[in-house]
Amino acid sequence: MTAHFLAFWNLENLFGPEDHPPRIEWIKSRVANDLRGWTPELYQTKLDQLARIIAQMNGGAGPDILGVCEVEDAFVLNDLVATLNVPNRIYGVAHANSERDRRGIDTAFLFDTAMYDVDPDLIFNHFVLRRTGTRDILQATFKTGAGQDLIVLCNHWPSRSGGTVESAGFRATAGETLGYWHQRILEECGDRAAVVAFGDFNDDPFDPSLRFNAVAGRERGDVVRGRSAQFYNFAWEYLQYQATDAEGNPKTLDGTLYFRGDGNVFDQVLVNRSVLDGKGPFTVVDGSAGVLAFAEMVSPSVSFGPIRFGLPKGDADRNVNTAGFSDHFPVSITLTEAAPIA
Repeated sequence: MTAHFLAFWNLENLFGPEDHPPRIEWIKSRVANDLRGWTPELYQTKLDQLARIIAQMNGGAGPDILGVCEVEDAFVLNDLVATLNVPNRIYGVAHANSERDRRGIDTAFLFDTAMYDVDPDLIFNHFVLRRTGTRDILQATFKTGAGQDLIVLCNHWPSRSGGTVESAGFRATAGETLGYWHQRILEECGDRAAVVAFGDFNDDPFDPSLRFNAVAGRERGDVVRGRSAQFYNFAWEYLQYQATDAEGNPKTLDGTLYFRGDGNVFDQVLVNRSVLDGKGPFTVVDGSAGVLAFAEMVSPSVSFGPIRFGLPKGDADRNVNTAGFSDHFPVSITLTEAAPIA
């Protein structure tokens, strides 16, 4: 059987330098204050830090497929690929511009070009209809060397800015959008189509947007027995986990990010029945879903999780930590692929 290591990571404001030539004019005005002092040197340091973590994934072999969010454009994605130094890996980029977002940030995939073919005609960015605009849901089909299709959707749902309750409707809309396209995939590709959805959902797995709108639950049996488009949410299996912090101390964590000392599990991995029941070409490796909290990423401070990199906002000495990475931990899952039946 062939193993497939899938990961997702919110890269925390991966923008090109302050004078990034491809930057769209309206985005320049939106991000100008945050990027004051964002020099090419700081940008490259950020890339180096991200690449350092990505290279450690999958036991040091690097991910087979990596979903990312909070990236500015294809240029920064290609810079990240150029910075990566993972033996025997050549990564490609699957990306579609999401200019509807108020800061112009995108979702995207990096993938091993030796393991997968990605047809550009099968890359879709699904609009999440909202008056003020938000990130799209990116869908790509990864065809393996055995000729079997794995469909992955990368999410970055609307934030909680303005208040958790006040903004909940936006995430409900995103959940409905994901649920709708999951159903359409099964209608178009057959009910045994293998679908994985991951991302930064800006809600916890027990929130209504995941449970009811996206139909992503905590009971495996319900998903296996169900005939409608449902997901099993693996985040229920890592609501609390053990890690070691940057000073070598053991730590119990309860979030993939922390806000004012409180943990949230916003970064989640969802799979559908075909991947869960062991009867399709792809099957989840039991116990493989989890948070990638490498020690150098984990803050030794009490009630804090990831060590963030930050943006300068005019004062890089104060607001940027060049020893940091992102304000989110990555999450991952491993699937095995059975040979096609002749």
